[in-house]
Amino acid sequence: MPENFIAVDREQVLLLPPDLRDWLPQDHLAWFVLAAVDELDLAAFISAYRRDGHGRAAFDPAMMVALLLFAYAKGQRSSRVIERECVENVAYRVIAANQRPDHTTIARFRKRHERAISELFVQVLGLCAEAGLVNVGVIAIDGTKLRANASQHAARDYAEIAKEILAEADRVDREEDERYGDARGDELPEGFATDQGRRGWLRAARQRLDEKRAAEAKPIPRSRSERLSESKRRLEEDHATECAANTAYETWRAGGYMRNGRRFGAPIRPYESPELPPGKINVTDPDSRNIKTPRGYMQGYNAQAVATEQQIVIAAEVTISSPDFGLLEPMLNATRADLAAAGVDEPIELIVADAGYWHQKQMENVINRGIQVLIPPDAGKRRGERPGWEGGAYAHMRTVLQTDLGAGLYAKRKSMIEPVFANTKFNRRIERFQRRGRSAARSEWRLITATHNLLKLHKHQLAATAV
Repeated sequence: MPENFIAVDREQVLLLPPDLRDWLPQDHLAWFVLAAVDELDLAAFISAYRRDGHGRAAFDPAMMVALLLFAYAKGQRSSRVIERECVENVAYRVIAANQRPDHTTIARFRKRHERAISELFVQVLGLCAEAGLVNVGVIAIDGTKLRANASQHAARDYAEIAKEILAEADRVDREEDERYGDARGDELPEGFATDQGRRGWLRAARQRLDEKRAAEAKPIPRSRSERLSESKRRLEEDHATECAANTAYETWRAGGYMRNGRRFGAPIRPYESPELPPGKINVTDPDSRNIKTPRGYMQGYNAQAVATEQQIVIAAEVTISSPDFGLLEPMLNATRADLAAAGVDEPIELIVADAGYWHQKQMENVINRGIQVLIPPDAGKRRGERPGWEGGAYAHMRTVLQTDLGAGLYAKRKSMIEPVFANTKFNRRIERFQRRGRSAARSEWRLITATHNLLKLHKHQLAATAV
């Protein structure tokens, strides 16, 4: 007797349901995303297009936004993968209404509407607030390291950049010689041939320069020669900032006074400016940094997030500093701004964060704003107290964290913020940024966290429907 198998007939003529609404179950994430996009204000996207209707027709911004939200929610961010899914995946075909935007269109849409995509975070947060998911009495702040779209081995110092610029210029010259017969010298570019308490001054100067660059938010050039020139300019700018900070410090010190009223006097070892700008910069993504992680160093960014007890992200920012030191107050300011934009007026009562956020001055500022702070002065891996951190605020915080109430509140931190990063990196496999530059990385990180909130909102809606 022959085996009994279900017949496989690939030549059988089939007909999909003619109505797209019959392709997926009603509670599918695709329908939820489409419904959510209907609630969003997409004026910032639409305003980028011509109002007179001239030119080639563009894909509907609402469809493109839904496509990006759905793809990021599924952990698929490559424009080529999204293009392929619009052909092979039924859910993507429903989202795109059987249209097939190619990968170039998807990538350009993401770049063209970078700022508007970033602001989707606030609108999604508003939807979560309307559903009653945003309770901000207790919030947790933490950061995770994400790789940049750049290799660690693309870091160059000033001399290496100069050499590469010369090599690039020489290559162009040879091509022009073959084409036009013009000759050209290959001398060093202008700037290469010329000669050229303190830690706190330098740190403050670097922070001001970093804030200036963050405010400018210049896109990373596509051309390698342009990136080399930009990298050279930044190293020179870093060098000038360092020289100016040291000069200002020595001028202040020469006329400054100690706490006991005595003059400081001139430094014993005056600052000597190096001939060439020191340090290295990544010529693929000059905004990224070689940052420290528990598993060593990597080229990337420090992605910051603030979460509630329901694991809803209420603020998301990207920094280039490896440690979390000094980010407590900036993240609180970002949180308040995003909550206000989302229409949430509930006051923040308590912030919990790990030891990396201990910054006494910022903690005092936060407390003066009527918000309590729970941050241990000692890292969990440290045995005993940090040397020199005894008494005062350190002893007070250790005492508070040893009480049942303090320990119970601080214990919530891991369950509030760590699952956000675990879901992002492990479940959705988002471990590096697709785009280059701090502004692009920030836009992408806010889109990533916005889709995290969408997934939480979808799960909440399914649970409410099941009751």
